[in-house]
Parts: sequence; structure tokens; C-alpha cells
Amino acid sequence: MAKVIINEDRCKGCGLCASQCPKQIISLAKDKLNKKGFHPAQVTQQENCIGCAFCATTCPDVAIEVYR
Repeated sequence: MAKVIINEDRCKGCGLCASQCPKQIISLAKDKLNKKGFHPAQVTQQENCIGCAFCATTCPDVAIEVYR
């Protein structure tokens, strides 16, 4: 099973990762802010990740790592 790790403090909440996820398991946290004051991305259904790494490739802040 693949695992997505998001460095919330690096994330600026742009949402590109969420828009690229084919399984739609990434969203922006509406109830949380990071150190920079942004709503960071979060993985909502880790067990459904297929390990495609589109989220990590798309992230302009290099805030996402995907392990297969």
C-alpha cells in the first residue's frame, strides 16, 4: 500500500495536489492552519492511495512525499 506524507508547514494550500489526484483522496484542511497561515493539504483516505505520485510531482513547494 502506498503512503502519502505531506509537510504541512511547507504547504501553501494551493490545491494543485488535490486537483491532480485520480482517487480524490487529498483535500485542503478547513479546520487547520499551518505556520504560514494557510489551510494545508491533507490525505483523507490513505488506504485508497495508488501511489501514482501525481500529487508530489505537481506540488510547487515540494511538500509531498509518496512511498510505495
